[in-house]
Amino acid sequence: MFIEQMIAGVPSSSIEAMVIPFERIVILTGAGLSAESGLSTFRDKDGIWSKVRLEDVATPEAFARNPEKVLDFYNTRRNNAGDVKPNAAHVALSRLEADYPGSVLTVTQNVDPLHEQAGTKNLIHLHGEIQKVLCNHCGHRIPRGGDLSVDLVCDRCGNSGGMRPDVVWFGEMPYHMEKIHAALTQCDLFLSIGTSGNVYPAAGFVAEAGAAGAHTVELNLEPSAGISSFDEAIHGKATEVVPAYVDRLLKSG
Repeated sequence: MFIEQMIAGVPSSSIEAMVIPFERIVILTGAGLSAESGLSTFRDKDGIWSKVRLEDVATPEAFARNPEKVLDFYNTRRNNAGDVKPNAAHVALSRLEADYPGSVLTVTQNVDPLHEQAGTKNLIHLHGEIQKVLCNHCGHRIPRGGDLSVDLVCDRCGNSGGMRPDVVWFGEMPYHMEKIHAALTQCDLFLSIGTSGNVYPAAGFVAEAGAAGAHTVELNLEPSAGISSFDEAIHGKATEVVPAYVDRLLKSG
């Protein structure tokens, strides 16, 4: 197992001996957290956007232009999300929320349900949830299984042709930003797990938390685009580094 550890100004040999209690923890998770459960990432060399143009399937314009193509793409993803299970990293974060004496909020860029399945309750889906549908006509959103189609009728407004996956597409505003910003300005520990550091506004969360005085930590398979913004970094497989870091936090708490 390869794990790279770095704390500014602290020798790596001293890292495990550090005991720092935190009262308010905010965790940001990305596609790298769910990769070991079998879900594809987006921006890796073999990721989703290397196989399909995001402009064709993940924008409001794409849905208006060719809704069948967009729905086919998301139906595949909806089906795949239903076949996977939480991994050890998801379980560890749920354990942290349940057992840590301070507050723990998880903000995920992932639209899969793996955090919930692992038991996480204090959770914000920044980019929506793939197992819910959203009506473009009236804004109604509900959980719904099965494939989506252009013939699907909204049970609130009665219109068809507008039922889409409840996910945030490029060009749309992510969900719950006001609540997230408030949490970032109040936290004293910010963890970024399994993210590329390329997608805003989430890529800017580390700077926001750091400016508020939080200790910032990256847990990732490899250094992200924003690695220089973090106080500490631990690199390796999520199923190894996340449970180890959670154990460290629980011991300090």
